[in-house]
This record gives sequence, C-alpha cells and structure tokens, in this order.
Amino acid sequence: MTVKYPEILSEIDFYNIDGRTESASFLMWYLEKYYRLDRQLAIDSVCDNSGDKGVDGIYINEGMSTIDVFQTKIAQSEKKSIGDSTLKEFLGTLDQFSSKEKLENLVKTAGKAQISSLIQRLDLVEKLDAYKIRGVFVTNVDLSADGEALLNQIDFIEFYGKTVLESQYISDKKEINVQAEAEFDISENETTTYFADADTITYIAPIKAIELVQLEGISDQSIFDYNVRGALGNTKINKGIVRSIKDKGLHKQFPLFHNGITIVAEEVEKVEDVLKIKRFYVVNGCQSLTSLHKNQAYLTEDLKILTKVIKVPINSPLSSQITEYSNSQNGVKPRDFKSYNQIQIRLQNEISEKFGTEYFYEIKRGEIAPNGLKVISNETMGVFLMSFDIGEPWNTHRVYQVFEDAYNKLFARPEVNGSRLILIQIINEALVDKIEDLENKLIARYALTKYALMYITRGILENDVVGQKLIQNPETYVSTKELRSALKEALLVIIDDIIIDLNAEVGDLAEDFDYKSNLRNDEWVKRLSRNIVSNYLKQIKRKRIPSFSEELEKAVANIV
Repeated sequence: MTVKYPEILSEIDFYNIDGRTESASFLMWYLEKYYRLDRQLAIDSVCDNSGDKGVDGIYINEGMSTIDVFQTKIAQSEKKSIGDSTLKEFLGTLDQFSSKEKLENLVKTAGKAQISSLIQRLDLVEKLDAYKIRGVFVTNVDLSADGEALLNQIDFIEFYGKTVLESQYISDKKEINVQAEAEFDISENETTTYFADADTITYIAPIKAIELVQLEGISDQSIFDYNVRGALGNTKINKGIVRSIKDKGLHKQFPLFHNGITIVAEEVEKVEDVLKIKRFYVVNGCQSLTSLHKNQAYLTEDLKILTKVIKVPINSPLSSQITEYSNSQNGVKPRDFKSYNQIQIRLQNEISEKFGTEYFYEIKRGEIAPNGLKVISNETMGVFLMSFDIGEPWNTHRVYQVFEDAYNKLFARPEVNGSRLILIQIINEALVDKIEDLENKLIARYALTKYALMYITRGILENDVVGQKLIQNPETYVSTKELRSALKEALLVIIDDIIIDLNAEVGDLAEDFDYKSNLRNDEWVKRLSRNIVSNYLKQIKRKRIPSFSEELEKAVANIV
C-alpha cells in the first residue's frame, strides 16, 4: 500500500466527495484505518470546512486520557516534507487548547465553523482539566531534518508520515504468505502438547523474543492480517510492554506477567529441540510483537514469550473460529452478554423458521450465516428500532445504548417479533437503494441521515390506512418472498418522494449548514419530518402522486 499522490486518492475515495477537502478525507480515512474508529465516528471527529482555526479534527481518547487534536497535510509531491515551520504553526493551534479561557475564545471567534460545534458537542471546555492535550499530525510525506529536530524536543505531538503509514498499514484482505516458514529453538524449556483431535495439535512453549522478531511480515504488519487490531501506538499497555523490554532485569520474569501470543500454522513439526512452522499468521499478539520488533536492540536470550502454536488448516472453519475467539475474548461487549438472552434467541428462531430461506438474524459476534442469506445484526436492528419504533433517530449515534440502558425499551416489547424486524429490514434495504439520490453527498453518506429517513418514512406510513395496518401487523405483508418484494417496491416510491423533498430542504440551507449537529437535534429532525410528511400528504390530497396504499395495491397486483 502506498500513500503517494495520486495513488492515495483511490484509498480515500469513500470520503473524498464534493464539499470535502482531500485533507479532511485523508484524515477520516486515517481515523478509520489506523485509529480504528468506525466510519461515522471518523466523520464526526473531523472538521471538514474552512474557518476551523487550524484544527482538522478532535477525539477524546479515553484509553490515553488525552484530547487528541489532529492536523493533516496531503502533499501532491513525494519530494516535499514537513519542516519545523509547519510544526510550529501546529504548536500555535494546540495553544488554543491550553486553558479554558483560550478554548472559550476559540469557540467564540470560530462563529459558525464546524470546530465550534464540535468542541461544544464534545463538551471540551468542561473536560479540559481532566485530559492532557495531544497533537497528532498526519500526512503522506515524511519529516525534514529540522522538523525531526523540533519534534524531538516535544513530547505531546505524535507524527504519522509516509514511512509510518506505509509500514504500519494492515491489509483488510486475509492473504497468507505461502512461502512463510520459521524455526524456534525449544531446547531450554519443556513444550506442552495438546491434541484437540487427530489433526489439530497445539504446542505451547516459551519462545525467545530474538527469534520471534525475525518472523516475516512484522514490519509491514502483513503477519497480522487476521488480527482484529493493528499496532495501536503509545497506549498505556504498549508503554508498559516497552518498559519491560528495556529493563533487562525483568526479562526472565517476562512470561509471568505477559499473556503470550497465538500463532496458527498449516504445518507444524517438532523435531527434537526445534519447532518448525509453515504457512502461518499471528492471531493474537500484534501489540507485543510490534513492540519487540521496534526495540530489538534491548532483547536478550533471557526474554521469552509464552507462545501457543496451533496446527490447523488455514482455510478451515476451525481456523476462522480460533481467530475470532482469540480476539473477541480480549474485550467483552454488552452485546455479548445478550447473545444468550431469551428475547434474542426467540427472535433468531422465529426468523429462521419464517424467513430462513432469505434472512439470518445474527445475535452473536462471529456467527456464521448459511451461504446466500442476508445477515441482520441485532446491534444494527437495535438502532433501526430506535429510529422507527421509538422515534429517536437523533440518539442513534449512541450505539452502546442498544444493549445497555435502552435494551428493554427496544427489544422487550410484545410487538417486537420476527415479522417486525423483517419489515424494518426491508425499509432499510429500500433506503440503501435510494439514499445516494441525495444531492448533498456529505449528508447522503452520514449514518444518521438514514436513521432520520427511517423516522420520516414511519411518519408517512402512520398517515396512510394500509401503512397503519403495516405498522400494527407486519406479518400480513411480509409472510412470503413475493409480498416482501412488492412491499419494497411500494416503499421505494414513497422514499423517492421523501428524497426529492429532502433535497429541496437541504438545498435551501446555507453552505455552512452543520448537518452533524442538526441530525442529533431532536427539534430540528422533528421539524424536518413534519415539513416533508406535510408536503407529501398535500401531494396525495391534490392527487398529484399515488398514496402508499395505492402503490402497495398495484405492486401486489403485479405478483398475482
């Protein structure tokens, strides 16, 4: 992977749309690919218009206890570099966050610029005392000599340039280097062998770090293609690992306080005191191996890592299961605790029985759906229910609520059955088909937009005789594949009308319209919905467009 211009444009293509600068798009891409934010949060964290006081993005980094302030430069020539003058300007930008008074002045003088609403949305003024300010500079070129000299004197700015980005990029394709092989000396300690079955063998042994760091693919991160995380940088945990590596007095004790790493290999052979592996990848241990690799100068013969090597076919279901479980167990999410909840199991069984030829309801991370079925995640469905049933699309950015405070309100209701979930899924599919018809691509590709559209669609259905019946008793309209197809056809027509009205509404707004904040504002979304629904009903009354009832009747007639 290269970050050279113009090749980088293909990487950032999703974000690089009209109304957004290439630098803002580049930062969003970085936040998703390297910083590990989801797309919506990546977009939310970036200021993508002018007048933002030198700030390109902000994120409250709970793990680091920092407020990360981002600045981005995308250069068209790889001969360019970032010098001390650019970094000094960034220091001036960061100074605006050095006190509450300066931050309040930034908000005041920024006017309608997005930096103002972003600071207020994150409540930074009140949180400033509890976090350290950290600057993060992201670019597709490297530092100049004077830039590097200045950065060596500053401990609160992180620099991510061409060399770092290209060396730490993690491919999202699960490719295995078929030539990869390695040998480990296991003569100094006993090796534990565990047979899961005749073909699946696990070897557990302390392996010398100086041998592990020689594995192919650590520098370019390709060895971690199957790992759920890449190198996370200077987190508290990684800093602790590095301290242990640099303290040679702790090397013999390293296996006592380190969790170890897991390697899955297609070929494993134990020959006397040597363990040989071929066709392998690291499932767990990205942070450790990366830290060891970067600090090879401190390694000694005494530093060993407890290593689990599992012999299993690379492309087998068991291999995928090992990969998933080895990573999922590192952090249990609220959703995981609900995977065996009776409500979820019931919904899964119901959808399997009634709609199992077309849909699969996923209630647990890593579940494998039968081939060819459309997967409905219970996490995503929770957000849809929040929009369509509860009528709170402005709260859908708080996804964590789905399996915490809002769980019973969303799922523990008599009307929430398999048919209802399929109805909402069909609405979602229709919205996905139509949402790119929005002329403002910034809004079209913002997740909360779809949830607002789902809320507006509900408003139209509530004002239609058949629409009311559909909401009250979805089963009548979704019981067969043909009926589901007819329902979607009718929904596409009314959603098309909604999109036309929304284009008109958005077109009348000023260029500095803050869509991110407004889609979180209940009064704004409610007003938008009232305007669009009201206009739609006027069109129906004047016989200018068919009603939903008429559209559905026509679609159903076509399948008879």
